[in-house]
Amino acid sequence: MACSPWLRRLGRRPAGALGPPPRSSAAWGRVVCFPHAGGGAGAFRPLATALAASPAAQDHPYEVLAVRYPGRHDRLREERIEQVTELAAGAYQALAPLTGRPLTLLGHSMGALVAYEVTRLLEQEGATRPVRLIASSAWAPSRVRNGTVHLRDDDGLVEEIRRTAGTDPRLLEDRAVLATSLPVVRSDYKAVETYRHRPGPPLRTPVTVLVGDADPLVAVEDAGAWRRHTVGGFRMRIFPGGGHFYVAGHWPEVAEQVGVGQAGRE
Repeated sequence: MACSPWLRRLGRRPAGALGPPPRSSAAWGRVVCFPHAGGGAGAFRPLATALAASPAAQDHPYEVLAVRYPGRHDRLREERIEQVTELAAGAYQALAPLTGRPLTLLGHSMGALVAYEVTRLLEQEGATRPVRLIASSAWAPSRVRNGTVHLRDDDGLVEEIRRTAGTDPRLLEDRAVLATSLPVVRSDYKAVETYRHRPGPPLRTPVTVLVGDADPLVAVEDAGAWRRHTVGGFRMRIFPGGGHFYVAGHWPEVAEQVGVGQAGRE
């Protein structure tokens, strides 16, 4: 894999797991994960673990990469980007040389919008298009609404983070943690809340949508509207009782959907 500050390898199928290793590394597929607002590459380590144990890995080996946005974690000294399309442009530049293998893009929440824009770039620039785009807990691009969370004071921003139930409440009481994390969360919310879908042809890439039916941010109807953004096939799975971070209890099921993408099945 070409070195890039935008990408981190999280895992690959262990040799000998679920059958013999592939004869050639060219047989490996790639799963590229795009984090949610305020999230980092490490948020997808459970997915890498679940994929390593997935039956789909036997016939469709892979490596798992996660996108690292600038301005957080080990890129903390870099300037934050506050536009979805600019985040997508940076990720695209890192991924464009890596499209020689089957590529599945998976984004959670804000990450789904970034992954969508990367998919558009891959298709527009003539690179090999992904075998599947998986959008998790995300409004369809045409359904993103104006928002003002990024304009709130710190207490208001913490209140919104609590509502999504994706962060350990103890961290939200740690002022040192908040001093580092809140500027990142604010920038990411600004990126989402100022995003405007640019008209253009629908994707040719198949799209899978995953959403919880109790998501406080994304209504099932708004997630289902992703159907309008592709002519390449559409799948949707609704997790009963699942909130915005339903994935915490359903990584094996998410891994199963990745396996469908790698196999190219509808």
